[in-house]
Amino acid sequence: GDVYKRQGAATAYWVAESGAPTESQQTIGQVAMNPKTVGAFTDFSRRLILQSSLDVENMVRRDLAQVIALAIDSAALYGTAADNQPRGLKNQTGINTRDFAAANPTFAELVGMESEVAADNADVGNMRYLLNPAQRGSFKTTAKFGSGTEATIWEPGNTVNGYATEVSNQITAGDVFFGNFADLMIGFWSGLDLTVDPYAGATSGTVRVIALQDTDIAVRNAVSFCYGNASIA
Repeated sequence: GDVYKRQGAATAYWVAESGAPTESQQTIGQVAMNPKTVGAFTDFSRRLILQSSLDVENMVRRDLAQVIALAIDSAALYGTAADNQPRGLKNQTGINTRDFAAANPTFAELVGMESEVAADNADVGNMRYLLNPAQRGSFKTTAKFGSGTEATIWEPGNTVNGYATEVSNQITAGDVFFGNFADLMIGFWSGLDLTVDPYAGATSGTVRVIALQDTDIAVRNAVSFCYGNASIA
C-alpha cells in the first residue's frame, strides 16, 4: 500500500585517470497509503424483476461500478482527507498554484503554470492539462496573443501549447490542472466487491446489490503539478 520516491540523487565526481569516484547513495522516501472505502447500494423490487425484459441485476451492477469509478476519479482530484475521503490532488501540500486574473485563464497564465512545474525540474513524463468542457470552449474561441490573431489557445490535435489535454465534467468549472499525472497514484486493495443480498428485504421481495471498493490517493512528487483558478488565496 506504499509508494516510494527518490528524495535525493546520487553525486557525480570528476576523477583523475585510473581514479575512483566517491561512493554516494540516493535518498529514498516513502509515501504511505491507507485504504479508504467507497460504497454504494441499490434496492430493486420483485415486480421490476418480473416485468423487466432487461437483466436488471447486471444493469444495476454496471451502474454501481460506474458510480464507484466516478467517485474515485473525483476524489483523486478533490478528496478533502476529511469525512473518510482520500486527499486529492488539489488539497495536497506542496503543489504549485497559479492565480488567474479571471475565470478563464489567458495563454500567458497557462504558460506560467508550465513554468512553475519546470522550475522544480518536474517537467518530465506524462505532462498534460485537465480542464472542464466550458474551459475548452473558452480556449477554442480565445486568441493566444490578443484579438486580431488567428491562433487560439486550443490547438489542432486537442493540445494546449503542445501538451495533451483531458476534458471532463468531473473538473470544477474554472479549475485547470497541469502536470505529470504519472505521479498521481491510485492504490487499490481489492477489486470491486459486489454483493447481492436477497435477504434484507425478503419480506417484500426486494433485492439489494452492494458495491464496495478500498482505495487511496497519493502524490509521489507534489511539485509535478500546478493547480490554477481565479479564486486562489
